[in-house]
Amino acid sequence: MEKAKDIVDQLIDLILNYRQSGHPGGSRSKVHMLLSLMLSGAMRWDIRHPKKPFADRFILSAGHTIPLVYCTLALLDETLRIKYAQTGDPRYLMDEADMNMLVWEDLLSFRRRGGLSGHAEITDKTLFIKFNTGPSGHGSPAAAGEALALKRAGAGEVKVFMIEGEAGLTPGAVHETMNSAWGLNLDNLVLLVDWNDFGIDNHKVSDVVYGTPEDWIGSHGWHVIGADEGSEWASVTKALLDISALQPADHKPKAAWFKTRKGRGYLKYDNASHGSPHKMDSETFWETKKPFVDKYGAEFKNYLGSAPADEAGVVEEFRANLSAVMDVLKADQDLVDFLANRLVEIGDRVPKSVESFCLGDGQKTPFMDERVYDFENYPSALYKKPGEKAPNRAALADWGAWVNAFGAENYGRPLFIVSSADLAGSTNIAGFAKSYNGFPGYGWYGLNGNDEGVLLPQEITEFANAGIMAGLAVTNLSADPEKSFEGFWAASSTYGSFSYLKYGMARLLSQMAQDCPWKLGKVLWVAGHSGPETADDSRTHFGIFAPGVTQLFPKGSVINLHPWEYNEVPVVLGAALKLDVPIIALHLTRPSIEIPDRSTLKMVSHFEAAKGAYIVRDYEPEKPRGGTFYVQGTSAMANVVKMLTTLDEKDLNIKIVYVSSTQLFEQQPESYQKKIITAADRIDSTVITTQSRSLMKDWIFNDNNLAYAISSDWDDQWRTGGTLDEVLDEAHLSPEWILKGIERFVADRDDRLALFRKELSDCK
Repeated sequence: MEKAKDIVDQLIDLILNYRQSGHPGGSRSKVHMLLSLMLSGAMRWDIRHPKKPFADRFILSAGHTIPLVYCTLALLDETLRIKYAQTGDPRYLMDEADMNMLVWEDLLSFRRRGGLSGHAEITDKTLFIKFNTGPSGHGSPAAAGEALALKRAGAGEVKVFMIEGEAGLTPGAVHETMNSAWGLNLDNLVLLVDWNDFGIDNHKVSDVVYGTPEDWIGSHGWHVIGADEGSEWASVTKALLDISALQPADHKPKAAWFKTRKGRGYLKYDNASHGSPHKMDSETFWETKKPFVDKYGAEFKNYLGSAPADEAGVVEEFRANLSAVMDVLKADQDLVDFLANRLVEIGDRVPKSVESFCLGDGQKTPFMDERVYDFENYPSALYKKPGEKAPNRAALADWGAWVNAFGAENYGRPLFIVSSADLAGSTNIAGFAKSYNGFPGYGWYGLNGNDEGVLLPQEITEFANAGIMAGLAVTNLSADPEKSFEGFWAASSTYGSFSYLKYGMARLLSQMAQDCPWKLGKVLWVAGHSGPETADDSRTHFGIFAPGVTQLFPKGSVINLHPWEYNEVPVVLGAALKLDVPIIALHLTRPSIEIPDRSTLKMVSHFEAAKGAYIVRDYEPEKPRGGTFYVQGTSAMANVVKMLTTLDEKDLNIKIVYVSSTQLFEQQPESYQKKIITAADRIDSTVITTQSRSLMKDWIFNDNNLAYAISSDWDDQWRTGGTLDEVLDEAHLSPEWILKGIERFVADRDDRLALFRKELSDCK
């Protein structure tokens, strides 16, 4: 083990030296911890077969210390490569080795485009890592989510290990996670803390944070043990084996801490070693190589010399010196045999099945069932009749109750696990746990001994909820995760105005979905009580600008849904969930509105909302046109509907389009898109929206018509508060204000078009 540690140390030093970027201090201090975790038997995993569904999971919450993982995998994979070459024994062969084996040559690509990332990411060569990390505080909730998914699937014996430094325990998200994990009884979650008392800035953590790991973690009800000698094999291994074997009667999560020195052996210590390697081939750098040379006779190229003058020389020396370190491994057959055989032995311990597992093998899952998405044939009870009044958020509750009842009836399991920050009833996400058509409902998870519940009993843990749901959704228990997803989808709700609290974890999830070779689940991000309609709560709770964070993703990573009335909610959910997109952002509102009689109003069916945009009122062909209005939001559309008869009476020949989802609209055939947005519409249109003008950027085609937008931020001010009618009046979204805005737009049409003609002539 000592020689293995020395080899990992040297590989870490080398990749940072020649890349002149990365984090040496924390990578060095965690080597004993990671090697012991991998080889002691504390963690049940198989380096050869990363697809095994019942292998323990690992998350590097301290994602900046990824050199530690790369270099450790390079060492261990090399032993398998050597043994397979020597014996031809398939026991040493990794699945799809050409793609998935991280060999030492891969270290040359560290922090290079297309190579090994500068922070932890799950990709082909790093399937050992089970979540993208790096931003502080983001790994812990994801780890809790994965532990939850395993327990809810009946695989609670499968553990999730995460490694973090004590500075990484200070973000609020970690405290939210510690509370949540305690409440959810995640006894399969194991936190390993590198306690070295330093972060990045020039002060000790203990100068600004009270206590010890026992205080920080134990005060949340976790079981905590420690190792005062965090760089001594016996101490570290005992702590790992003890914490892994612990089966607490109260089912609470576990943690172990290891007292270390940040920068151990690097000759640059504490905060100074955090993210600053030695200068390339500097005297101090070579000094860190001397013990290895003296101990093992390693022959480094350009030993004690100055850095090469050109890039080609740097790469040549880099490769030669990585090879020199690996030569030390190759020269020790006993070490190769020990490491390779130990990896095989531990890998063979991973069970092929778990008796209590309650999902399938991925061959037939509810997510493959077209009935989940076939909104035209949903039960009639999921749709209201014209004239009834209901808030659109109530449709989420009813659809959620149906979809989990559907899962129970047809597959013996729910589709969704859901959470909210003490707002489950308020945002209607509690519906996923309720009864439906004779099915009693799954209820709360964990309360009153209910291990089959689907609604998490969370307090005000917005960030942790987002991370737990993301971690849950990426936990794929399929026997063939590249082809199918077997696990749970997740849903989490908050006020639209608080949407930013969920963005960080959603961002990491979308990155994983882009690059991870395995199928991942979906997260339904519910921005509830959005728009100015949250009237009585006043502007601290208005979702006018904040929901814009749901747009801050690459195209194809998120689908935003804006159903304006109850009947459109199940429609857009079915349409969106059918698509291969990881995040669905559903924007809902508080007030009850009347379900329109679409037939009488000559409006198309609510099923048309699945197309992302539909014509509510088209031009009368024989009359002069007044322009097109793209509408989005509950009160905006409800009040437009109230004005339809008035528009006829005032002979206002305008085209009205409701926009239920930009992303669903983009899925439609080009012929349909050109019907909704004609060339003339791009010049002669504006928007009506309950949110801000900027959030309608995809439907505002020029700056000239932006001035005519009818929106909650019409005067660039925060709205105040009051009754619903008072707030809509202030937002200029009452029927009267909407009519004034339409009349102004139509009256100015000649001037608007003249301005375009002038601008066009100026281009000549």
